[in-house]
This record gives sequence, C-alpha cells and structure tokens, in this order.
Amino acid sequence: MEVDLAGVPETALWTLYHRALEAGGRDPVLDDPLAVDLVERIDYPFAERFGDGRGLRQWQALRAATFDREVRRFAVACPGGTVVALGEGFETGFWRAGELDLEWLTVELPEMIELRDRLLPASPRRRSRAGSALDHGWMDEVDPARGVLVTAQGLLMYFAREDAHGLIAACAERFPGGAMVFDAAPAWLAGRELPEQAGFRPPRWEWGMDLAEERALAALPGVAVLRVLSPPRGRGVQGLVLPLASRVGPLRRLMLSIFGVRFTTR
Repeated sequence: MEVDLAGVPETALWTLYHRALEAGGRDPVLDDPLAVDLVERIDYPFAERFGDGRGLRQWQALRAATFDREVRRFAVACPGGTVVALGEGFETGFWRAGELDLEWLTVELPEMIELRDRLLPASPRRRSRAGSALDHGWMDEVDPARGVLVTAQGLLMYFAREDAHGLIAACAERFPGGAMVFDAAPAWLAGRELPEQAGFRPPRWEWGMDLAEERALAALPGVAVLRVLSPPRGRGVQGLVLPLASRVGPLRRLMLSIFGVRFTTR
C-alpha cells in the first residue's frame, strides 16, 4: 500500500521504521511483529529516506517499551479502564498490550485514521476519533468511571507551549484521578532546525522541557505528581547508559525525556 505523508505526520513512518528494525533484528528489546509487518506492506522508501537506523533503533524501541510499561501498570490498577492515545501515528501499543483488560481510543488526524483503519487489525476494544488532540471534544467520548490513562508519544513537542500546558491542564480537569504519559524534547533544541538524517529533515520542535518547565508543569491546576520515567535497560552500552542518564537531571535535560503525570482527585 502506498503511503504519502509529509511534515509532522511523516514522523509516524520514522518511528515505525526504527521500531521495526529493532523488533526484526537480533536480540531485540521490543517485541513488535506488527511493526515489522507494516514496514513490509507499506510502499515507502524507508531506508532511502531514514537511513539504516544505527544508533536510533534501540532508543526508539526503549521509548515505546516505557510507554508499554505504564499501560500495563494502568491495566493492573484500573481493570476495564480507557487508554486514550493522542497522535498515535503508526504506533502498535494496543497490540503489544495483548489481552489486557483495557478500552483504547486513538485520537489522530483524519488522514492518519484512514491509514490506520486500512492497515491495522480491527478490535471491538479499539476505536478511533479523527481530529486534533487540541480539539477537546474527544474528551466527551471517554468514560472516566474505570480510570483513564492519556498517552502522547512524539506529540507535545510539536505544540506551542501554551497548547501543551493547556492540554495537560484540560486532561487533569476532565479526568480527576487519572494519569498521563508523554515525552518531551529538551528545551535547548526547541525552535531550532534539526539535523537531516539520510534524506529526511525532521520537523522543528516547538516546545521543550528544562527544569523551569518541569516546575511549571508540576504547578498546573489538577497536577498532583510529575515524575520522570526511566526506560528499561536495553542491549549493550547504549542500553545501559540511556536508563542511567535519564536519572541524572543535567544529562536527562540534554535529551528527549519521558514523564508521567498523576492528576488530583476531587
């Protein structure tokens, strides 16, 4: 199937490709056979556009594994709860979760929803809403009775600061007692042109995280706890260094980091 995406939506292919390279390689840190299958079925010049993935494939897989770990913890704590995956792209977290007792709502742009519906298996526990994560109408489709976990992987860094803050605060207001997991770019890279990788220049990140931003997010209305999530240990030196660096503030703020938010209860 031919896929033609540009700008931020094209990054969904970039992350998919690197997960597939890792999952299809030797001693992978992530079990993601659906990602491998998607790369084989999608007509797109992955290697020509994105290179060989060296140095990035394991990190992308460990990032996905960190989100998976929080989904599993949520499923244990809130059986029958709802995961809302904002800007999911070609993520396959629903299938990696297996038979966990969860409902799953994907909120994505219309063109991505169309591609996901054509390429990914259907499930009675999985549904989609076409639209922007910043259009808070999607919140009306979520039943918070059994708990809510909102995920935003590879999304908030493309928003303006006030939009990122506003989305987190809105989720806290609508889903008291719920939680959110998101990743954030380092502040020193926000607003800069990112280096080209093979034939691909990543879109510019608009919002980044530093110590002041961490404190600002922790002070948002409805935010009870903001914590840094360390990825699991991976393979080789890189797989050891990444989790350790995520625990050291000055080092962590030089790279993309993953955060978990717990919302206050009423």
